[in-house]
Amino acid sequence: DGDATVLEMTGFSSVIDYDPAELVLTVGAGARLSEVEALVASHGQALAFDPFDHGPLFNESAGASTIGGIIAAGVAGPRRLTKGAARDHLLGFEAVSGRGERFIGGAKVVKNVTGFDLPKLMAGSWGRLAALTQVTLKVLPRPKAQHTKLVTGLDVRDALRLIAKVMRSTAEVGAAAHIPCAAAYGGRPVTALLLEGFPSSVEARCEMLDDLLEGCAQAATIEGEACAGFWREIATAKPLGHERPLWRIVAPASRAPAIAQSLGLRPEDQLFDWAGGLLWIAYDGDPARVRAAAEAADGQAMLVRAPAPMRPSTPAFHPPAPGVASLQSRVRHAFDPLCVFETGRF
Repeated sequence: DGDATVLEMTGFSSVIDYDPAELVLTVGAGARLSEVEALVASHGQALAFDPFDHGPLFNESAGASTIGGIIAAGVAGPRRLTKGAARDHLLGFEAVSGRGERFIGGAKVVKNVTGFDLPKLMAGSWGRLAALTQVTLKVLPRPKAQHTKLVTGLDVRDALRLIAKVMRSTAEVGAAAHIPCAAAYGGRPVTALLLEGFPSSVEARCEMLDDLLEGCAQAATIEGEACAGFWREIATAKPLGHERPLWRIVAPASRAPAIAQSLGLRPEDQLFDWAGGLLWIAYDGDPARVRAAAEAADGQAMLVRAPAPMRPSTPAFHPPAPGVASLQSRVRHAFDPLCVFETGRF
């Protein structure tokens, strides 16, 4: 990390075009998330892919992340389960490649797009292919009501079974998570189910959810800002604290508990999002054990946060299969033959 040069993108932070009626927003890649969210919120709209605001993970202020960084990371929050990933909401972009060439991909109108689907390639590229200078995003109306059902007292496997049952229903749950040890609830396990939309629809679906939750020991409902704040904390893995290395493991929900068990994790060191398909863990043991446990469960582990001495020796990304690694290398060479954007971090 010490040899890398920071690319300053604050000059690309303006709002270039916003048409609320057409649900399309074009902004400079250096625009701050807080500013963009405030803009679309003033028109009753939202970035529906649930942008992953990584600032709080590193003790930085919420909303300071840039839109370009969020798209380049390609990581979405709890609503990814139902709203899709960042790439699904990226209509187009402008960027500068490692060759020093400006190029564009996509368009404001999907039917006008021809050729390769470059937006899908840029979302999740982590800045290794090009420097994004402008992005065009699809926005959606902001939900009028938000309610979250909280069920306490379930162990991990029972919680994930309940979540699977609810997700198969017509209750249209927008996000589902399980905290094995929730400090805000006396250290008890908490299972959370989000409902959002028009007030009448949310009320009807809450009643449907109550029927599905019949027999659960304790259930409560939070709404409004308390509801929004709860999911912000889930998105940034706040229940796991900020002191230890943080891993993000994507695996089949049915096999995620086995990962935590094989690593001997305490309840307070794990958090399940995406209906169990995303496992956050705080773990300062051998990184090889984490990756082996993830692979054994058909998953992949990414090191999101680590102390400085650990970073040079531990790649952030899960090692790809040889065929995938070869393909990635060829794609990177096509966009960045001189490795201008390659820091060695990944």
